[in-house]
Amino acid sequence: MSALADLLARGRAQRVHSGAAWSVGDASGPLERGWTGTRSWDGPPLDGTDVWDLASVTKPLAGLAVMALVERGTLGLDDTVGARLPHYRGGDKADLTVRHLLTHTSGIPGRVPLYREHPTRAALLEAVRLLPLTARPGTRVQYSSQGFIILGLIAEAASGEPLDALVERLVSAPLGLRDTGFAPDAARRARAVATEDCPWRGRVVVGEVHDENAVVLGAPAAHAGLFSTLEDMERIGASLAAGGHGLLHPDTFTLMTAPHTDGLGSRRALAWQGRDPVGSPAGEVFGPDSFGHTGFTGTSLWVDPAAGRYAVLLTNRVHPSRAGDAIAAERREFHDLAARAGS
Repeated sequence: MSALADLLARGRAQRVHSGAAWSVGDASGPLERGWTGTRSWDGPPLDGTDVWDLASVTKPLAGLAVMALVERGTLGLDDTVGARLPHYRGGDKADLTVRHLLTHTSGIPGRVPLYREHPTRAALLEAVRLLPLTARPGTRVQYSSQGFIILGLIAEAASGEPLDALVERLVSAPLGLRDTGFAPDAARRARAVATEDCPWRGRVVVGEVHDENAVVLGAPAAHAGLFSTLEDMERIGASLAAGGHGLLHPDTFTLMTAPHTDGLGSRRALAWQGRDPVGSPAGEVFGPDSFGHTGFTGTSLWVDPAAGRYAVLLTNRVHPSRAGDAIAAERREFHDLAARAGS
């Protein structure tokens, strides 16, 4: 058993997750891949075709579609929220830019459970519009799913297409992804890995977005809601390890993945996390220019451009409960082992 397989088997034994799938590779594809465990604690074994809720790994994948719009001149990084969304004019978010939203420097607070008091799409979107800023734009990084909800609306308004169609056209189709998208159909739901036994919904969530704000929105959103498989994530990882091959021009990709927030509290690129010197989910071995993103459900995609290497980790660490943070240490160890795999 490889070190990665052993680590993730131990994670199941310690009930960090019921199942995990992983891949480490380069531009040519996987160097090591595998899966262990079951789709739920009382469910069938993983078989490698399993469908995973990516949670916030949605953000950079939607971000790739946004950057493709920027590359085509359909959208500008310095376009303002008010210019693209007329109903935001006159409010405190009117002058925020696409760049602010992509780098989490908008000042819009994140991790706000709006779904609890705003149970319809219209009410929740209005609550997002009215959320008071808690920092002056451009002065600090403050992770904001609400900012990405607005970003998705801007992308739709600029392109005239719904977000799911944008991601399909600009990300999935160029890479030949077969199982990556929002709202899985019945066949994909039958392969889905269970997430939380959700108190709000009163049932175990399977094949339906875990994020409650996304549930209330009821349509694709840029902050959460994409599902994918190990094979599709490998295709994405290989493209990113090759400098965004098939997705973006090299200059656009370099701009997207370069640090934009040094000195503002944590390192962010455009829609991607950068590698912070201390406490990075990428561990200690991935290079200083590496970038990636994690997801609340226990997912991760990380790329080291200097090494030409990607690492994909898919787990259901919220099953059956989101309580506990053992995934944090496991994820760091995973990335350290992934950085050394095959060497």
